[in-house]
Amino acid sequence: MKILLVEDNLTIIKGLKYSFANAGYELSSTNSIKETIEFLNANQVDLIILDLMLPDGSGEDLFLKRIKQLNIPTLFLTAKDDVDLIVKSLNNGVEDYLTKPFSPEELLARVNRILMRLKKSSLKKVLDISFDMNKMIVYKNNEPIELTSLELKILHLLFLNINHVVLRQTLLDKIWDWTGNIVDDHTVTVYLKRIRQKIQTNIITTIKGIGYRIDEK
Repeated sequence: MKILLVEDNLTIIKGLKYSFANAGYELSSTNSIKETIEFLNANQVDLIILDLMLPDGSGEDLFLKRIKQLNIPTLFLTAKDDVDLIVKSLNNGVEDYLTKPFSPEELLARVNRILMRLKKSSLKKVLDISFDMNKMIVYKNNEPIELTSLELKILHLLFLNINHVVLRQTLLDKIWDWTGNIVDDHTVTVYLKRIRQKIQTNIITTIKGIGYRIDEK
């Protein structure tokens, strides 16, 4: 689990790196907006702990203009308990906030809660088939199933619409978007057949002449 701390206080950085390492987390740090953007361009991050006051600008602006678009869960660190800012940030998609000064134990507890919630919501399971929607990995009885990139995208679309029919035309349009290749009804039939053969569990229902659906069992 990779966590990025955006903070310019060296004492806080040192203390949190020690605490997070003891808790089994990989904690990297940056101390400015410029350095953070460069880091995010080169690295995958599971969660960001973001100080709102940085040497070269506002952490709030960094979140709104860059981090939010990357869909990375973020916890704000703020030096003052500004209710209006906190409410605005939560409405804008920030996961949580913590007012300075704080204890490493409280921050770790909040981080654990965020990650547990995200992990639970990202894993969708039907019978013995599980789909990690964040990692784009499909499991059968906890064993990974090898699917091609296009097969994964098709199955992902079906899991995104559990209990709802995905129209054949929608699948045709999506396959064209994903591949740039001309496709027809037969193409959809072939890919669904391959997916069914690989997962070997009857979770995909064909709605004749309309489309396909995965139902919660």
